[in-house]
Amino acid sequence: MHLSTLSKPISRFIHSQPTLCSHSGSQIYRAAMAADGPDTTAAPALFSPCKIGKIELSHRVVLAPLTRCRAPGELPNAAMEEYYTQRTTPGGLLITEGTSPSDRAAGFPRVPGIYKEEQVEAWKPIVDAVHAKGGIIFCQLWHVGRASHSVFQPVGLKPVSSTDKALPEKYKILLPDGSYDTHPEPHALSADEIPEIVDQYRSCALNAIKAGFDGIEIHSAHGYLIDQFLKDNINDRTDAYGGSLDNRTRFLFEVLDAVVSALGPERVALRISPAIMHLDGMDSNPLALGSAIVHRLNERQRRQWNGAKLAYLHVTQPRMLQYLTTNSSRGGPEEEEADLIKALRSAYDGTFMCSGGYTRELAIQAVESGEVDLVSFGRLFIANPDLVKRLRIDAPLNKYNRATFYSGDPVVGYTDYPFLEETETVVAAPLEGSRL
Repeated sequence: MHLSTLSKPISRFIHSQPTLCSHSGSQIYRAAMAADGPDTTAAPALFSPCKIGKIELSHRVVLAPLTRCRAPGELPNAAMEEYYTQRTTPGGLLITEGTSPSDRAAGFPRVPGIYKEEQVEAWKPIVDAVHAKGGIIFCQLWHVGRASHSVFQPVGLKPVSSTDKALPEKYKILLPDGSYDTHPEPHALSADEIPEIVDQYRSCALNAIKAGFDGIEIHSAHGYLIDQFLKDNINDRTDAYGGSLDNRTRFLFEVLDAVVSALGPERVALRISPAIMHLDGMDSNPLALGSAIVHRLNERQRRQWNGAKLAYLHVTQPRMLQYLTTNSSRGGPEEEEADLIKALRSAYDGTFMCSGGYTRELAIQAVESGEVDLVSFGRLFIANPDLVKRLRIDAPLNKYNRATFYSGDPVVGYTDYPFLEETETVVAAPLEGSRL
């Protein structure tokens, strides 16, 4: 029997099996696509179903967590509701902007929180609106650690961190009045102070579920608090939280274990960035760090969680990876970072998401090759509220305006980016006085 006679049954099988969000699933999908031969009507794997925990997604395009500074008073609001619902698709996953789990956690103006009852209540209409359109939404819990300033701290206290080393002066922080300043010297947390922060994550994870969120993502990347414990360029501790990989990953897993004990693993996700040097967050051996985290995750999934797995592991890869080609022979740092992503993907026993400079073509290639299960988009999703549709039909994309990313305006650069139908209408309309 020729393989082409099997193509449509196999394709139907793939598209009806949302659990195929793994190595084997990607391999089966590739086999099905090969069997389909030149049939170009088949949707790319990027638009095939996938499961995260017990939740079924209809496609693999994810809204990345994006700080937008549109929550005056740390309260979610109607403008945020419009922003998130604009980007909602049936069965699509949205991850919120970083959300503060305590009054010591913020490092940007107008960042929402979820540690007060009024904040929980303010999130509910947003979550309900996303659910009403069939979307899935996770809340990202984000503590910036030393990447803060006394103006964001209660009574002008120092920010907290794994260290008392301030960020280098080349890094500037945006203040509520629109000016920029250097970061102050942080307070190095004592071992006795750490359990309180762990409990704040647990408490706010429960608050997120109370607000109706489908799950939470723990932000452990990009040089923020948890990453300040993970990276040996920052962590200079000599106690149980510093030195060895076991020690440097201790805080991360204390937070993770506390949150999982409250929600179960399938409503919890983790974001890491072993190779990202943002906010001076370098590590002398990113592969060893990432591998240690993945190994401990796998052990928990097999032994402590009785086979249950995290909703997903979210790894950030450097933006410059988009410029790599498979024919490159430079063997430089970029290729080493690409190899790191592949190594972590190969080692991790669970759903694997990546972000960082993806185009439509790279995202399709990454999913169909089995390199990733899900792709999160940031800047492209800012400028294209209907990004999923545009990627699906390969439509032109709006350009983003970087100047409005953190401006605070509730409309401009936030909810006023046009949908595809609106741009098509503008193009199709004849100019006044034309002879068309």
